[in-house]
Amino acid sequence: MYKGKKVVVVLPAYNAAKTLEKTYREIPFDLVDDVILCDDHSRDNTAEIARNLGIRHVLVHEKNKGYGGNQKTLYNKALEIGGDIVIMLHPDYQYTPKLIPSMVNIIGEELYPVVLGSRILGMGARKGGMPLYKYVANRFLTFTQNLLGHYKLSEYHTGYRAFSRPVLETINFNGNSNDFVFDNEMLSQIIFAGFDIGEVTCPTKYFEEASSINFRRSMKYGLGVLRVSMSHFLQRLGVVNLEMYRRCAP
Repeated sequence: MYKGKKVVVVLPAYNAAKTLEKTYREIPFDLVDDVILCDDHSRDNTAEIARNLGIRHVLVHEKNKGYGGNQKTLYNKALEIGGDIVIMLHPDYQYTPKLIPSMVNIIGEELYPVVLGSRILGMGARKGGMPLYKYVANRFLTFTQNLLGHYKLSEYHTGYRAFSRPVLETINFNGNSNDFVFDNEMLSQIIFAGFDIGEVTCPTKYFEEASSINFRRSMKYGLGVLRVSMSHFLQRLGVVNLEMYRRCAP
């Protein structure tokens, strides 16, 4: 725990059998109270490995619900078991668990209620092997999102995120997409609700076992991001009144 706050790490898993143990072994358990893994109907033995590692909460989807659907299950479970600081860590070892203490400290000291591990701050993205077309798309989309969202982040597309309990209790994340654009819908909701977001420099690793969407899915994701950004812009101007921006709690 951190100053009486329960720290929970959530792992959205899909075919993560080759990298799960390496990721799990680096989690700082002197700080982390609980780990939840959700296996989104993997074709390998991810869930079995998770149980053998001693992960207390191993959830398995009977059919694939998508990346966003996986996160919904995880965040709801984290709230159910009393998580006060919830960190999403991908079990494909693309992001280092060694940043967890820094992210927990920022939230635990009430500096920011949300923290992102940014691959763009510093030189982490290209040095870690991010393909050039993904880097260029990342920069273009982030520029557009900052402009339309009236906010400033170094990137919106990292999968390394930490949230305080009040954030998860406030935004309507359960109403979001089950696909990859879920991440951007969530950040849009967080910004619209008035929560501040901090960032820490995060090295990343691109390698064969690390999960990555193909070019077609990347194009679909990019169009989805632009849709969310425009929705946020119109909502902020009062032109539309969308369900996704209605808070779960006052």
